Amino acid sequence: MTEPPHLGNVLYPAQDVERAVAFYRDELGLTLKFQDGGRFAAFEGGGTTFAIAGSEEDVTGGTPAASFKVEDVAATAERLAAAGAALVRGPEEGPHEVRAVLRDPAGNLFVLYGSR
Repeated sequence: MTEPPHLGNVLYPAQDVERAVAFYRDELGLTLKFQDGGRFAAFEGGGTTFAIAGSEEDVTGGTPAASFKVEDVAATAERLAAAGAALVRGPEEGPHEVRAVLRDPAGNLFVLYGSR
């Protein structure tokens, strides 16, 4: 039996990852889990990761989005598209995972991601 998806992170795009990291770490007080230069940063968000995506990792075109970790990105994206979601991008190999961007029936963007 497959695991149900879980909210893995909330993804915010940022033109300047260093500035965003300084703000959320130093001013808001979030704990930085890791940073991949100007590409990506991940903060401890109390059970869900709060992520900052630089321009190289901004898969949603500047729109904040929830990201759900799933076992099989391609199969899940296909199933959701058949159920009314629109595939916007992917599935594709990213530097850290496989991912796809979809739009739900209400027009909201979300990301599916999983292990390679």
